[in-house]
Amino acid sequence: QVQLVESGGGLVQAGGSLRLSCATFGRTFSIGAMGWFRQAPGKEREFVSGISWTGSEYYADSVKGRFTISRDNTKNTTFLQMNNLKPEDTAMYYCAGRVAPKVSTNPGDFGTWGQGTQVTVSS
Repeated sequence: QVQLVESGGGLVQAGGSLRLSCATFGRTFSIGAMGWFRQAPGKEREFVSGISWTGSEYYADSVKGRFTISRDNTKNTTFLQMNNLKPEDTAMYYCAGRVAPKVSTNPGDFGTWGQGTQVTVSS
């Protein structure tokens, strides 16, 4: 069994930065690609960013150029650096893992999820 634990969310003013972390515990060898998703109230969960086992990065158009995903496989941790945050980035952010090594933008393709961390950006 694998557990994902997010941290790093909070309240920040527009233009500010936050760094989210996702620590993986348990059978970490069973995790291939990692992803970050977010869900705002009344909206569907949406893909934000993903990183393959080999380090290939993928981003939603809405965050491209502002967010950077990375992973440290030696520490079983995935990061999401978020710069130039906007009020529309406000949401609960979830990290997710899947066995397959390649990234998917479909949340249904991820079998393991963290509990989420709230990001609130004030204008």
